[in-house]
Amino acid sequence: MSDYIISTSSTTDLPESYIKEHGILSLPFSFIISDEQYEDNFGNSMPAPVFYNRLRNGEMSRTSLINADAFEKAFREILESGRDILHIEFSSALSGSLQNARTVAEKLNPLYENKIIVVDSLCASLGLGLLVDYAVRMKEEGKSIDEVAGWVEENKLHIIHWFTVDDLNFLKRGGRVSGVSAFLGTMLKIKPIMDVDDQGRLIPHFKVRGRRKAITGMFEKMKEDILHPEGQRVFISHGDCLKDAEFLAGLIKDEFAIDSVLINYVGPVIGSHSGPGTLALFYYGKQRF
Repeated sequence: MSDYIISTSSTTDLPESYIKEHGILSLPFSFIISDEQYEDNFGNSMPAPVFYNRLRNGEMSRTSLINADAFEKAFREILESGRDILHIEFSSALSGSLQNARTVAEKLNPLYENKIIVVDSLCASLGLGLLVDYAVRMKEEGKSIDEVAGWVEENKLHIIHWFTVDDLNFLKRGGRVSGVSAFLGTMLKIKPIMDVDDQGRLIPHFKVRGRRKAITGMFEKMKEDILHPEGQRVFISHGDCLKDAEFLAGLIKDEFAIDSVLINYVGPVIGSHSGPGTLALFYYGKQRF
């Protein structure tokens, strides 16, 4: 069986310690705030609390995808070491990074005996992280690259995403809600609950009034459709609102005999578009809505 490495991008929002422990290649997106560009590198270039405080103070952040040159440099180094690559990328509906990875794979595959497999995860944030975690566990159990890639393709739409945000103006800037909806929603304390659909798009699903109802609303949806919770790992990401993430984790632990809950920040790439106070829940479920 040939050796291989699992590769992904920084939009997994996985902790740096996890990435290092499991030998994952994580390629960084970039973000630009006040005309200065930073790598999305686990908060080393800008800690998450600093990033979110700058957004709260009115600064704007925009993002930059991984270009083909960065993919080619990283992929060539691995191929030349004699290893195959399974690259699991951020949803193609949310970024053009996936297409850059595929273009490079198509260029390099004929040139090496080793191969690159690129998978469109149709996932985001720790949803992508959870899918990568499943792949990592299978690899460490001795599964081949083809077995793992096949499982990821067959099961990626079972990675359920639920999001809520605290400030609708960030969704307005990204075209997710209208200016009128953002204004009225802010005045009335309306909180959207969104999911990621089968095409990997972020879609508003329903609305509630108040932050606490938004959090419990995500939990209620989880109770409806989680599959085999016993032993599952559940992931929660947050835009600098740790107490809300811990409250949601407590609800889950009280209800289900899960293996563990991993909590981490929404990174600056996704956080640029969702804003401070974003809270997101990820688990293996029946189907997306």
